[in-house]
Amino acid sequence: MEDAKTKSMEEGLVNTSHDYNSSHQQKVHNSFREDAIIHDHDKDTATLASDDRPVVEQKGEEEATVLQVKPKSKRIATLDAFRGLTIVLMILVDDAGGSYPRIDHSPWNGCTLADFVMPFFLFIVGVAVALALKKIPKVNAAVKKIILRTIKLLFWGILLQGGYSHAPDNLSYGVDMKQIRWFGILQRIALVYFVVALIETFTTKRRPTVLDSGRFSIFTAYRWQWIGGFIAFLIYMITTFSLYVPDWSFVIYHKDKPERLTVKCGMRGHLGPACNAVGYVDRQVWGINHLYNQPVWRRLKACTFSSPGEGPFRKDAPNWCRAPFEPEGLLSTISAILSGTIGIHYGHVLIHFKGHKERLKQWVSMGFGLLIIAIILHFTDAIPINKQLYSFSYVCFTAGAAGIVFSGFYILIDVWGLRTPFLFLEWIGMNAMLVFVLAAQGIFAAFINGWYYESSDNSLVNWIQEHVFINVWHSERLGTLLYVIFAEILFWGIVSGILHKFRIYWKL
Repeated sequence: MEDAKTKSMEEGLVNTSHDYNSSHQQKVHNSFREDAIIHDHDKDTATLASDDRPVVEQKGEEEATVLQVKPKSKRIATLDAFRGLTIVLMILVDDAGGSYPRIDHSPWNGCTLADFVMPFFLFIVGVAVALALKKIPKVNAAVKKIILRTIKLLFWGILLQGGYSHAPDNLSYGVDMKQIRWFGILQRIALVYFVVALIETFTTKRRPTVLDSGRFSIFTAYRWQWIGGFIAFLIYMITTFSLYVPDWSFVIYHKDKPERLTVKCGMRGHLGPACNAVGYVDRQVWGINHLYNQPVWRRLKACTFSSPGEGPFRKDAPNWCRAPFEPEGLLSTISAILSGTIGIHYGHVLIHFKGHKERLKQWVSMGFGLLIIAIILHFTDAIPINKQLYSFSYVCFTAGAAGIVFSGFYILIDVWGLRTPFLFLEWIGMNAMLVFVLAAQGIFAAFINGWYYESSDNSLVNWIQEHVFINVWHSERLGTLLYVIFAEILFWGIVSGILHKFRIYWKL
């Protein structure tokens, strides 16, 4: 919210380092400086007001004090830039990952560039929730808004990733309800947002105005948020390591002829592709026909000689290589709640700590701490880093990385003022939903492809990719990468900048 005439400062955001006496004379001579974060609940934007000083008028012996707070407001560019970076990464790995498997999702254990996208989104959700719900006049109204936004995200998630849209290459549309995919990226974001936002809303009266002294006061002050994250952690861990996974089967089709394949399990606590509890829960809850049918484990060495890239299955490939698996499943989404909880913590630090040094100390120390925990768990084989299972080590590793990157952006943009180099990320971040739908989900490219000459392959998008990039560089891999960078990411950066110029934003 960029309104210079703020009527009141948000609760818990006032610098209380000055001691004001009750006498009117003392109030006149005291001046103060506040670094306040002001949030517009309707527009879902955050601004940073600084150098706010009261203007004092003195009249004779009886002084009339007029305090006019005129904050110089600006958006918190770090949050927009970080959101924009996440969208850019999604476009890059989705559209260029096929050419460069090393940046695509890890086939199973490990972490690649693509594996940071989802937890970065959830981290952003947490930070935004902390800012948006730091002061709630009416809890019932906030709950209704949370429920409505959750429903919107679920709707768009099913529409875009449920199978109805076949963008951008296939110009058909529609989905067989027997095969519809119920879960996806936006559905996971919706459920994590729903849980962490409700906890934040219902604990508003327990929220401190000023933190107590102590190194861990920020944690104890928001204990209910951490209790919620810990409960999610317990549910995930207990289910993952104690749930019995029996044998299971699925059907594949060879020239419309069905063949039923069986996967042998009969075990507990397995963290491999075939017999983990995460997949078992989704098969029981959603049904095996409603899971993602192109899981990344198909690129494992056990499945193809082309690993880590796509390729034909080996003749001796195990049956589960051909099976469906939901990477945004129910049990793994419960684990993902912890990513949102960590993001909320970073938002709380932004609210309560006024100095750059104090904020960065909290953020960086927690970020490196999470990275260390993840590395220990992964390399001791206790809990490998695994995006498909959304393992605890994966939560720690990606949340720690998000905290470090967020801190780096904060230093460069909001502390050093180097905003210009990151403007295109800010613009994309301000219109993240629009770019996600039109670019990352290929809706705009599908619209352009709908206008073709003689053959559906002879469209403007395909012509540009083939003749302007691939043929010029004589390399399909390099040409694809350059196309994604210049014809997609740069293009949508410019479009977002134009939309920002006209104050046009799409928000749920």
